[in-house]
Amino acid sequence: MEHPGFFIKAGPFRLQDIADRTESSLARDADPELEVSDILPLDNAGGNHLTFFDNIKYLKRLRETKAGACFLAERFVDKAPAGLSVLQAKQPYRSFAQALAIFYPESLDSMTVGQDGWDEGGLIHPSAKVESGAQIEPGAVIGPEAQIGKGTRIAAGAVIGYRVCIGRNCYIGPNVSVIHSLIGNGVRLHSGVSMGQDGFGFAMSGQGHLKVPQIGRVVIQDNVEIGSNTAVDRGALRDTIIGEGTKIDNLCQIGHNVVIGRHCVIAGLTAIAGSAELEDFVVLGGKVGVIGHVKVGQGAQIAATSNIDREVPAGATWGGTPAKPIRLWFREISIVRRMAESAENKNKKKPASG
Repeated sequence: MEHPGFFIKAGPFRLQDIADRTESSLARDADPELEVSDILPLDNAGGNHLTFFDNIKYLKRLRETKAGACFLAERFVDKAPAGLSVLQAKQPYRSFAQALAIFYPESLDSMTVGQDGWDEGGLIHPSAKVESGAQIEPGAVIGPEAQIGKGTRIAAGAVIGYRVCIGRNCYIGPNVSVIHSLIGNGVRLHSGVSMGQDGFGFAMSGQGHLKVPQIGRVVIQDNVEIGSNTAVDRGALRDTIIGEGTKIDNLCQIGHNVVIGRHCVIAGLTAIAGSAELEDFVVLGGKVGVIGHVKVGQGAQIAATSNIDREVPAGATWGGTPAKPIRLWFREISIVRRMAESAENKNKKKPASG
């Protein structure tokens, strides 16, 4: 059964009405009467969808998009494919944020457990579905339309939000918060995990920083384990995804739209910025930082405290800041050490001043 989603969508809206409310204007041969039903990414959008483009890295997606309309800066208008209605904007990301608020007016507040329909004193909403054999410990809250599978244990103080689905034989630890998420079988979330909260998305400008609604989800596949006090943000338009069998340590940050492959290992204090992608069997040491919109190839290994600022090839072993192939990093360290030792020895040989 297809999941019904977490947010109520408004619309459709005429393209001209959207332009009037989003600091944008119709350009070229844009159709002001186009009925727009939703906002989707460049590569998923169809003829009655609105999208946006604001990163040169995704120019190929712009040229190939099937969307009906798109927010574009003036310098990219001539890159748009024929038939695409262009909404020209000085700040396309800001206009996109305004459009999301039109289509999803309730999305700035996370859907948690609500206030309506609860039995007096109850902690499991009557509309929730808890399979026989699931264990709900005292003080756990199970929200409206949530689903909990057989053999799963929800520990004391955990909050399972509106329409969250959790599979079978999972463990959800004390004080875990799960909203806007779909979780497979055999998943373990240790105490204090926060999952499905807003991603860190703001359209920044001299006018102030406009919050961008985050309407995606978190999808956790089977047999994932996530350590205490790790945060996994929900996606903006796409989903944040953690692949089967992946293990994540304590105190990690997984940003919105991040895709982590199968059987990855991520050590503590690691932070992965929005829209980064880790392919299968990647290993990240402790305190690694990964910037947004980069890919770490299958089986790559990254040394502790390194910072990834570019694509990492499959099977590579990298380290350093910025990260680079491990041999180059060791050579760099060795050269700097020798230079420092040489300078120190010269200082020792200088006669003391009188």
